[in-house]
Amino acid sequence: MEKNLSGKKVAILVTNGFEQEELTRPRKALEDAGAKTFIISPQTGKVKGWNHTNWGQEFDVALSLGEADPGDYDALFLPGGVINADKLRMDPEAVRFVRAFFRESKPVAAICHAPWLLIEAEAVEDRHLTSYESLKTDLQNAGAHWENSEVVVDGQLITSRKPQDIPAFNEHMIEEFAKERISHQV
Repeated sequence: MEKNLSGKKVAILVTNGFEQEELTRPRKALEDAGAKTFIISPQTGKVKGWNHTNWGQEFDVALSLGEADPGDYDALFLPGGVINADKLRMDPEAVRFVRAFFRESKPVAAICHAPWLLIEAEAVEDRHLTSYESLKTDLQNAGAHWENSEVVVDGQLITSRKPQDIPAFNEHMIEEFAKERISHQV
């Protein structure tokens, strides 16, 4: 399967409180495969990660959410983190940004708590996916078919449960992001 992401632009949507290793390890894998990654955030300047039980490092924001156009990117990656996902799902601009990727049939990868944002974007009904286990009922109530698997791929949607699953998540994310898809408006 093709694993070369040269020329692909990947938006990474986060705000303060994302789980740090759920950003850094997949981002490195994407860049190692040739993708250009861009941190997009409602914040400007820098965003701060959450490193398991404490605040982590700061990362530069490439574009504020208000400046970012989903049409400029080939794929979307959503790191998890309770604080991050909860803040983003309450931000109408973030929800619109995510919804645009589904409307255009672009691939979206989400790990851990990030599927909370997918619920708000109305992108989970009748889809098979996974997440951090505490989101199971929320996802099922939104019409998703939840699985306790390290990675679930359903069309353009790639989901994973937790940091321990990152190696498998990275492999499937890169494989799906490398596929050529026909973009269309629904």
